[in-house]
Amino acid sequence: MIIAGTAFSQATPPAFDAQIIDDRITIGYGVAIGDVDGDGKPDILLADKKEFVWYRNGDWKRFVMAENLTEHDNVCIAARDIDGDGKVEVAVGAQWNPGETSDTTKSGSVHYLISPKDPTAKWQPVKLHHEPTVHRMRWVKISKRKFMLIVAPLHGRGNKNGEGEGVKVLAYDVPEDPKGEWKYSVIDQSMHLTHNFAIEEGDPERIVIGGKEGLKSCSFANGSWGCRHFFKEKAFGEITVAERIGHVGVSPMHGNQLIWPLTENCSLPRDKNVIVLSSDLNQGHAIGNADFIPGGTSEIIVGWREPNKENKVGIKIFVCLQETTTPVWKEFWVDENGMACEDLQVGDLDGDGKKDIVAAGRSTHNLKIYWNRN
Repeated sequence: MIIAGTAFSQATPPAFDAQIIDDRITIGYGVAIGDVDGDGKPDILLADKKEFVWYRNGDWKRFVMAENLTEHDNVCIAARDIDGDGKVEVAVGAQWNPGETSDTTKSGSVHYLISPKDPTAKWQPVKLHHEPTVHRMRWVKISKRKFMLIVAPLHGRGNKNGEGEGVKVLAYDVPEDPKGEWKYSVIDQSMHLTHNFAIEEGDPERIVIGGKEGLKSCSFANGSWGCRHFFKEKAFGEITVAERIGHVGVSPMHGNQLIWPLTENCSLPRDKNVIVLSSDLNQGHAIGNADFIPGGTSEIIVGWREPNKENKVGIKIFVCLQETTTPVWKEFWVDENGMACEDLQVGDLDGDGKKDIVAAGRSTHNLKIYWNRN
């Protein structure tokens, strides 16, 4: 693995300007970024406790897409333009009831939301098959013109304390008529407590699943999915795949460590096959990466939602400062004690060519944009 150094000065913290978009969210389970209304500007979408909403780029006005779909809380949202019309397609997960791992009527839901002509009006939900404890979902590109919806529950069916059946990670085919039958298949059932997964760029794209048993990579080829277990030394809650760096994640689930697992493709010196970038998180629950600072490698951002040993919540950015046999990392605050981070996403919201950060806070009840001024 080759790590490119950065021209960024150790003495100058990265610059982000925070803007509060909403200070009345309930929990902010999931954040997505994408163009909802087709005006060419990326909007913000949010899975809140009982509502799925979007915020219009520019005035950041809030619109409710769907509400009270299930008895229990909403939990996740996936938004991406999969048909090339310039507007995102949206799928959502709800009925968040992680203690119930067997009864599909009491735990888990998957819905596709059909946009009306006026996207500021309510969207039409289409109920799809689901497993209990639905937790994360993403649209994944498997060929030049085809996407699948990938959905991962937290537990396997009937699973207790991380033991029992493995988690059924499902791939849904998108029908021509979204009100029609959505065929699905199980792409993996070998892991337990699969907290999150990331998309790894490629043709086709791959997914990297983080869970109790480490990391697993799954890809689509010759009409079917195949998976391989490539890192087993640590459990993962969150995972991101950064250009020229590889996999970085939060360990364990709801963990305190930000770690850089050194896989078989990495020639750097190893300490139990990981480099620990931080042990100062408390319930690390969100992660992302981008080339936020010109002239270097990707930077890692991580957020946590409970006060740490310094009694602080927030978001930090980790910068690889120089190219050496063992790269040197330095951490800086993006938000110090103003964001109990439940989820975050990265995107260029103002079209200046720089990636910004959007984050939702659980106990802080806020949704913020961190504008990239680097």
